[in-house]
Amino acid sequence: MRVVALILAGGAGTRLGVLSEQRAKPAVPFAGRFRIIDFTLSNCVNSGIYNVGVLTQYIPRSLNEHIGIGRPWDLDRSRGGVRLMQPYQGKVRQQWYGGTADAVLQNIDYLREVRADTVLILSGDHIYKMDYRKMLAAHEERHADLTLAVMNVKPDETSRFGIVLTEDDGRVKGFLEKPKQAPSTLANMGVYVFNVNTLIERMLALAPQHEDLDFGKHLIPGMVESHRLYTYPFEGYWVDVGTVDAYWSTSMELVTGASALDLYDKDWVIHTRSEERAPAKVGPQGDVQQSMICNGCNVRGQVIRSILSPGVYVSPGAIVRESVIMNDTFIGPGAVVDRCIIDKGVVVGAGTRLGDGEDYDKPNEKEPGKFFTGPTIVGKSAHIPPNITVGRNVVIEADVDDEAFDRFEGVVPTGATVEGGER
Repeated sequence: MRVVALILAGGAGTRLGVLSEQRAKPAVPFAGRFRIIDFTLSNCVNSGIYNVGVLTQYIPRSLNEHIGIGRPWDLDRSRGGVRLMQPYQGKVRQQWYGGTADAVLQNIDYLREVRADTVLILSGDHIYKMDYRKMLAAHEERHADLTLAVMNVKPDETSRFGIVLTEDDGRVKGFLEKPKQAPSTLANMGVYVFNVNTLIERMLALAPQHEDLDFGKHLIPGMVESHRLYTYPFEGYWVDVGTVDAYWSTSMELVTGASALDLYDKDWVIHTRSEERAPAKVGPQGDVQQSMICNGCNVRGQVIRSILSPGVYVSPGAIVRESVIMNDTFIGPGAVVDRCIIDKGVVVGAGTRLGDGEDYDKPNEKEPGKFFTGPTIVGKSAHIPPNITVGRNVVIEADVDDEAFDRFEGVVPTGATVEGGER
């Protein structure tokens, strides 16, 4: 079996709001030193797959810089290795990727070039650890045309997934894409093993009718009756951190010990690109409790149940509680940061209270469907002035400066949005 992996990494991740406005969702930092895509890339190399294509589209610069030539994952190879693939203009195709399967279709030449007979289609925006070799072996043993990884989800979550109906032997007899009422809780994980020739034949046959050619909407439902489709049950840790609530709660599970995700497993290392920094330092006034503190951090205040990415500075007298703080953010003296997600390079002024009050359930007025569970979100490189109070479910956009807060007169109420242009 000659296997190539294709990672779909072009998603905008709009439900993450300002966290994904300047980067693709797979490039969003997670657990301090990682990016979301690190988990899928590491799964590939830990499974012995060293021929990997990454299909990017939405704001790819951050993702491209992070992956580079693939050295941290041992993918910097003269034969095989990692290849970054973006939409391009040509005589035949001149358009953006229309759907998940269309993204693969536009790179059909790559599939032919690597001469693989089996292709592993993966999503680059999920947090999980999985040995793909077991799934590939099951696919080969059953002589399947397509094998789908599946897992059981809660009944109230089925509308978010493709739902799979199976025979007793695991053969697929039905596929429903995000049904309002599901007859099963067996959900499609977005991990597929295809026979290359079958995949190419089906994509070419369906493409003329579907510019937005998609695996869940078009390809898989159309193969149920005519091809051999089987499920591969997965019982390990898997989570989609595509919403602010999921991102924050998953992060908090890591620091409280409630998570089943083991980041310290020497037999399944999560690789990442990281820069050299000095060791983390806790000053004489510093106090750290149930937290993850990355290299280059300098903690002179109090950090409780939080995640600090590299280079974060917590000033004397400052308190950071139940928050995720990304690279090179400065927390000023006496500031209180409570239940927040703060992007890179943010400055929080002295004495400011960021995430204040008990009205967690009052949603953001501008985007109530995204921000309604309490965390206040701060975009990249924002400057928050000193001695102000900011409530819950507040969104502070990237690059805002002190002047953007003038209209609030020292108090940004719960559910507000702080807007501003580039500095």
